[in-house]
Amino acid sequence: MAKSTKKRPHDSRKKKPIKLPKKLLKAKTADSTVLDRLHGVVQSRRTADPALSHSARLLSRGISKVAQKFGEESVECLIEAVAGNHQAVVAESADVIYHLIVLWVASGVEPREVWAELVRREGVSGILEKAARKPRQPVALGLQTTKIP
Repeated sequence: MAKSTKKRPHDSRKKKPIKLPKKLLKAKTADSTVLDRLHGVVQSRRTADPALSHSARLLSRGISKVAQKFGEESVECLIEAVAGNHQAVVAESADVIYHLIVLWVASGVEPREVWAELVRREGVSGILEKAARKPRQPVALGLQTTKIP
């Protein structure tokens, strides 16, 4: 991710540190539970000061900006994968997952909904699962699109 070089105007108001719920301060583990914890942190930032929290800043800019940022991070990850840069793919993947979770929060999606959908699809051939779906158009835009099968 590129860092912004723009200088921000000085704000003389005292900033309150962001406090997390105790359950989010558990010991860090290197497994999938980090995703639920990260979702909780991002959710808690909805009402935080955008000057103190990157998540709050993204969420305050609206769903379109959140989606744009998710897309940018996804492309960066793809570029590193094609280049064969393993460490960069790991780092960019973390960015993609973080921005996906911000997108979920902005969209009102709970992780358990995604986990349930993954469980529903588990053990089902991807080709058969996709064939069973009803064709649908992007509702928000009313556009016809062609997806790669």
